[in-house]
Amino acid sequence: MNETVQAGPAILPGYPYNLQLELSAALIVEGASFTGQLRSTVSSDTVLATLTSGADELVRISDAVLEIRIGALDTAQMSEGSVVLDIVRTDLEPPAHLGVFLQIPVMRPVTRGL
Repeated sequence: MNETVQAGPAILPGYPYNLQLELSAALIVEGASFTGQLRSTVSSDTVLATLTSGADELVRISDAVLEIRIGALDTAQMSEGSVVLDIVRTDLEPPAHLGVFLQIPVMRPVTRGL
């Protein structure tokens, strides 16, 4: 498995979060559906949020670009540190893991409680 580390924006609890992923292969085909779960660690049983393409939280931009959208209500439940996310293509039988694993930092915002 190839591992690539990229700098990106941190999640700020209580604020919406958007991130575009550009994959090295055309895995985000038109008409495909996707699901991903956010957890505090890979081994955690607690799901902080479930993101789906049907709810416009995992949005196809092109065959190689997927946008992740996490709403403010979901980020508000997150603690400082980081969260992990992977993505599964769910329109196939059986579902296919894309091999995408993300660890996203979660930072406490200075301006909060608005």
